[in-house]
Amino acid sequence: MTVEELEKNLKTGTLNSLYLLYGEEEYLLETCVKRIKKNFGELINGINYIQIDDKNVDKLISDIETPAFGYSRKLIIVKNSGLFKKEARGRKKEETANKKNKNAKTLQEKISAYITENIEVIKEMVVIVFIEQEIGTNDLQKTIQKLGIVCNFEKLKPLQISKRIKSICSAYKVKIDDKTIGYFIETCGTSMMTLINEIRKLIEYVGENGTIRIEDIEKLSIKELDSVIFDLTDSLGQKNIKEALKTLKELLYNKEPIQKILITLYNHLRKIYITILAQQYNENIAEALNLKPNQMFLITKYKKQATYFKKQELREILQKLIDLDYKSKQGLIDVNIGLEAILCIMQ
Repeated sequence: MTVEELEKNLKTGTLNSLYLLYGEEEYLLETCVKRIKKNFGELINGINYIQIDDKNVDKLISDIETPAFGYSRKLIIVKNSGLFKKEARGRKKEETANKKNKNAKTLQEKISAYITENIEVIKEMVVIVFIEQEIGTNDLQKTIQKLGIVCNFEKLKPLQISKRIKSICSAYKVKIDDKTIGYFIETCGTSMMTLINEIRKLIEYVGENGTIRIEDIEKLSIKELDSVIFDLTDSLGQKNIKEALKTLKELLYNKEPIQKILITLYNHLRKIYITILAQQYNENIAEALNLKPNQMFLITKYKKQATYFKKQELREILQKLIDLDYKSKQGLIDVNIGLEAILCIMQ
């Protein structure tokens, strides 16, 4: 089931008895969990509401069988249980697999068999929600796929994000066009948690019947670090060292750790270098950069910034950043001064 289908299903107030929700988009996942709780009704912890994790997952079957005294059914949330971990591959990993993982495999097989044999009773008495960051294929996953609902909350693509942002703005009678939404996503990233917080701020600023514009985003929104690094690199590419140093100082003023800035800048310049190589050898840029489906809009930006630099120039800069990281860790140079020096020579 897709996220949209699950959201539509939950809005009707209906509940399935068995869910497996997983993926990177935590905000939408947690929103659906809240909806499940709301649809379920009154929750009394330890009576008709049970929370389980990897520390007490072995009690799941017992909790399913224990009556919800005074209530017709109970809600069991099983979060990060370890029951769906991907199996290790390769002989070395198999040899070093610990006892806990083996026990988890045995337990998931036991729980899978129990659910299969008692599904009719479970439908009447229990709602079970498994929540994981990522899953592998095993007996329990297959059982839930067959008897319940499995939903992957993967990171949304820009088009999906745009649709949701428009819907939120429309609900508050605020206008925003596609170009502005595109800039909003490029500036603030693709995390729905961040985007929801930022769009609410903008909606409050322009007010009912107002229009959100790019200048409003520039004025009020907090830029994602990767977006700021894009700006910094634009300044470097255009040989505007003064603006690049200003951007660096603003990052430090906003308490971004200098080591994080160094690593992010290195990774960004490395991606530009890879883009140059991919174009030179006529390879797929998205595959070379290992971009996710929701990051495809970055290809145009990387290609543009690749025109600013020569391949050999980038190789030398990347090496200087590596040397700076090593020397700063040895106490031979202050990383702030070293980074500023590297930026100054890029003109």
